[in-house]
Order: sequence, then structure tokens, then C-alpha cells
Amino acid sequence: MEKKLVRLSKFISLVLRHKPEQIGLTLDPNGWADVDELLAKANSANVALDLKQLQQVVDQNNKQRFVFSDDGRRIRANQGHSINIDLGLAPIAPPSKLYHGTAERFLKSIRAIGVIARSRQHVHLSLDQETAQSVGKRHGKPVILTVAAKEMYHAGYDFFRSKNGVWLTNKVPTAYLTFPK
Repeated sequence: MEKKLVRLSKFISLVLRHKPEQIGLTLDPNGWADVDELLAKANSANVALDLKQLQQVVDQNNKQRFVFSDDGRRIRANQGHSINIDLGLAPIAPPSKLYHGTAERFLKSIRAIGVIARSRQHVHLSLDQETAQSVGKRHGKPVILTVAAKEMYHAGYDFFRSKNGVWLTNKVPTAYLTFPK
């Protein structure tokens, strides 16, 4: 994705996942924003954004962070919110194993309390180790933790799968984690 679109993607992430109030944007309870309102408020906040650029950001984002409604009139982030949003996802059974990418410097805390959502609504888990590795790299020296997801599910923990394939849960207790040697 070209630099300008990366900058716009970061801005859209900010207002759809964390701080809609920064530009006076209104999200509905499910995190949807009116596309016309988003464009108008972005431009009023001196962020030049048009519908073509917004479509490019949605289409070219390698993590598929955003989605348009079926009618194309609304947009929302698929996951990663730090604000209270109901994505309307139904709990589903996960595969037997999922993976969590993190940085080595967080291992002491994770060993003590497990993986928690912190400022986000959910813990994000990956279906494959490569994706988890990529996520972990963003925070420092990457470490991949294996999550006994099916075991957690049978113990009563809910799992959800966002539209872009990211697995979500509220927390991962240490008992369900396998740490690297």
C-alpha cells in the first residue's frame, strides 16, 4: 500500500477503533459509521479523504481491518476496538490450537496473568504461526504462544471469528498457553 494510503489507514483505524470523538464521528452500537459522515468529518479535520481513497484503503489493507456494509453506505473496523462496540459475532467453536504473537518482553507478565485484552475489547489470536509471528514483530522480538483453544472452549470460554478471520476471546489463562522453550 502506498504511503498516503497507509497514513489514511492509520487515521481510519484511530477513528473507527479508538477515538471517533477526535473528529466528532458517531458510531452506532455495532461500530458502524456513515461513510458520508466519515468523509465530511475527516475533511473538516484537515484529513483529505474521498470515497475512492476510502475504497482503496479497505481493499488494499493486508489485514482487512475494515469492511463496508452490504449497501456500501456504512463502514466499520472488523476488530481491535478499545471502545465498547458489539460486533454482533456469535460464539463459535475454535480449532484445537490457535496462536498469539507477542514480544519477548511481555512473557513475564503473561506467565503470571495470561493473555488479557488490556485496552482492547478482545485478545486477538491467529490461525497460523506466520501471522502470529508478524503480529509479535510489531512489538519487539517476537514470540509465538500456542493456545489450547478447543480445551478453553470446552471449559466455557467463548470464541468469535471476525469477518477478516481473526479469532477473538476475552482472555487466555496461563493454563491454556504453551510457551516456547
